[in-house]
Amino acid sequence: MTPATLIPIPYTWILSLSAVLFVIGTIGVLLRRNGIAIFLSLEIMLNSANLAFVAFALEFAARRGVAVALTGQLFVFFIIGIAAAEAAVGLALFIALHRLKETIDVDRFNILRW
Repeated sequence: MTPATLIPIPYTWILSLSAVLFVIGTIGVLLRRNGIAIFLSLEIMLNSANLAFVAFALEFAARRGVAVALTGQLFVFFIIGIAAAEAAVGLALFIALHRLKETIDVDRFNILRW
């Protein structure tokens, strides 16, 4: 069995879903004022990138071989690691800012101003 026969969905549909998720995440980052909601929107954007990497890896593996699929999956693992680090640092920052300002509304943060 080749990797392309395992998923009967065309990779263009998967890429379309990835683009829709990326747009939803971008709109969430631009329109939300709650810091945690912004980080959740960033996670949606990172997961849409993961979905695109997997779709391309499956398509290229069907055409060229298994080594290309492993490269795409390696990128996915790196993105998952980056997302975990971003979530840990982001939540730590918001906990510290909440203790200082007693809010997580990003419009009310002015501690970086002179």
